[in-house]
Amino acid sequence: MITKILVTGSNGQLAKCIKELSINYKDVLDFTFVSKAELNIANKTEVEVVFSQIKFNYCINCAAYTNVEAAEVEVEEAFNINAEAVKTLAQVCKTHQTILIHPSTDYVFDGKKQAPYLETDVTNPINQYGKSKRLGELYIQETLNAYYIIRTSWLYSKYQKNFVKTIQKLAKEKTKIKVIQNQIGSPTNAVDLADCILKIIESASEAYGIFHFSNSGAISWYQFAKEIIDHVDESIAVQPIESKAFKTRAERPNYTVLNTNKIHDVFKLKKKDWKQSLKTYFNESLKIL
Repeated sequence: MITKILVTGSNGQLAKCIKELSINYKDVLDFTFVSKAELNIANKTEVEVVFSQIKFNYCINCAAYTNVEAAEVEVEEAFNINAEAVKTLAQVCKTHQTILIHPSTDYVFDGKKQAPYLETDVTNPINQYGKSKRLGELYIQETLNAYYIIRTSWLYSKYQKNFVKTIQKLAKEKTKIKVIQNQIGSPTNAVDLADCILKIIESASEAYGIFHFSNSGAISWYQFAKEIIDHVDESIAVQPIESKAFKTRAERPNYTVLNTNKIHDVFKLKKKDWKQSLKTYFNESLKIL
């Protein structure tokens, strides 16, 4: 029997990575990819129409507001997409008995723990983006029993705007860049997250709940930037600075490393080191800028 999957936010980097990998599952998984233009998940009528046309077994919600800085100004829009629209989607999933897979973020934490965050740790987001994503998580938990909330961190790919592509671009334009050294996390190749999600679906598991997924290892943005520069082989100097010297609208947590033991143990996944995954990115990427 073919498993039918709806993927929202098809223009985003995670959805594009899922689409790339979907060819490997063509005999068992049937995907429907929809962009925001094709399906506005904030519009319950639109969502109901799509779910009524096809009986989806899973919905992977890749639709999200991800601009951390802009969210401090566009608060209502961030909450509409990351929380209220998620609530609508969860309600429709419940009606149609569809399992919801919802990527979330390390920014639901305040960064004060100084040890890898567990799924059971108390959340305390310190910016509007994190608050909007946390409310979306709460709506899902209040509405559904059959869901996977997968928190991830520092996502990058060859698609859309992300830290790796930004550093690649700056390396061609500048001789020196300044990068924050006192914010620590785990870079995550979006292909690895996409692979994880598809393996969860393939497992047909009912181990629902909150999970953490990232590539293993903890580094600063400064260390990550230096590693990227080493791969692009450009003669650019990377200077470490403290976050207080870099003015931003949004406050960022200083430490958001995620403990990923649960998801690897439950679904028998092999951990991938961030450095190896970055190397894979540069080996396989077309370096689209």
